[in-house]
Amino acid sequence: MATLVAGVDSSTQACKVVVREADTGRLVREGRAAHPPGTEVAPAAWEQALRQALAAAGGLDDVAAVAVGGQQHGMVCLDDDGAVVRPALLWNDTRSAAAAAELVAELGGGQEWADAVGSVPVASFTVTKLRWLATHEPDAAARTAAVCLPHDWLTWRLAGGLGTDGRPGLDALVTDRGDASGTGYWSPAQGAYRSDLLERALGHGAVLPRVLGPAEQAGQTPDGVLLGPGTGDNAAAALGLSAEVGDVVVSVGTSGVVSMVATTPSADPTGTVAGFADATGHFLPLVCTLNAAQVLDATARLLGVDHDGLSRLALEAPAGAGGLVVVPYLEGERTPDRPDATGAVHGLTQATATPAHLARATVEGLLCGLADGLDAIAAGGTPVRRVLLVGGGARSAAVREIAATVLGVPVLAPPPAETVADGAARQAAWVLAGGDAPPPWPASGVEVHEADPVPAVRRRYAEVRELTASRVAPAAT
Repeated sequence: MATLVAGVDSSTQACKVVVREADTGRLVREGRAAHPPGTEVAPAAWEQALRQALAAAGGLDDVAAVAVGGQQHGMVCLDDDGAVVRPALLWNDTRSAAAAAELVAELGGGQEWADAVGSVPVASFTVTKLRWLATHEPDAAARTAAVCLPHDWLTWRLAGGLGTDGRPGLDALVTDRGDASGTGYWSPAQGAYRSDLLERALGHGAVLPRVLGPAEQAGQTPDGVLLGPGTGDNAAAALGLSAEVGDVVVSVGTSGVVSMVATTPSADPTGTVAGFADATGHFLPLVCTLNAAQVLDATARLLGVDHDGLSRLALEAPAGAGGLVVVPYLEGERTPDRPDATGAVHGLTQATATPAHLARATVEGLLCGLADGLDAIAAGGTPVRRVLLVGGGARSAAVREIAATVLGVPVLAPPPAETVADGAARQAAWVLAGGDAPPPWPASGVEVHEADPVPAVRRRYAEVRELTASRVAPAAT
């Protein structure tokens, strides 16, 4: 009988659980449960969803090991007794934007932060939420004896007896390099906490989770199921995709995420590249764009077609869309930093005024925006080997087929899967087996797209992107 492992993805929207064979990675069963909406959530809701998802996946009775992947950055504060002080602030809670600016200025600017922790904090980072807490809820800040992340808290609860009143002490909190690197007070380059930055934000010291190695055991559940250290969602996805050094994971979701497995830490003082760590002992420099799959949604709506129809139209038009360019800054943009920008269409002529040309320009504009992120990461010095294309937007045949011509490297499109939960399961298998590397899980159904790059597409896009640089959103009336 095959040994089974489980992986958990506790994401913003839901908790997903996969149970796989430890040796082969074959999917055996899976389950899912929804999380409540909002940017502020009681951690107990995550635990309830985890129970439901585990039950839907057949439970852990026959599972040898489990690991948790989770949404990064969320602030979970605990008091001396291990009770949650207040609802957790999630990564997408932006109330700490002013706190982020304060902290950057106080330390002396972006270069100082990049040197200290590899990243320049923005509102998503835990350290900025702690400053917000200290400023706006000082009593809650004073009660905070320990700070952890969503995946840390769930691993801690699993170790304390899922579904019981028992829980381990604060000194049993653990995390990993990947998730710790998104806090703003742990340095991937040094492999150590910067407690002074935590204290600067919170106003006093606090217990922080012990940072485990990639395959280090995090304990056991009361029923004897081995626990992996877990990790953040982006690091778990890279592990689930078996990304290797030089591989770039491009996720086309509502927003776009571009991350690369690298052997050296990054420190970008502009804040464009976040210098995260991965789940294998390497590093995971990452760039986020605000506009990705939603750009496809908007153009499909404009043309009155579904996503398959949009894809077919895009593939009917020539590369470069006859000079028609869509700059996809529909919600402003983070990479490059243009929060007040709007989308733009340029190069409209009698010849390009067709649905096919607009569809093609939309797909190329989306990919050019992601290529800007890829360029920022590649500037760190690690040669780009290939792109692993995932996310809802990657289901578009046009996105998959056009990507290689825009990005200029081979593009692999795995079949849709729960990549974060898969990465957590693979980590669990690694903890179970030991060794210096995770077990190889063969991939199947992967589409490989290779094509000669068309540099003119990106040149033309860059010209129009700079034309729109000074544009701002119109004032409200």
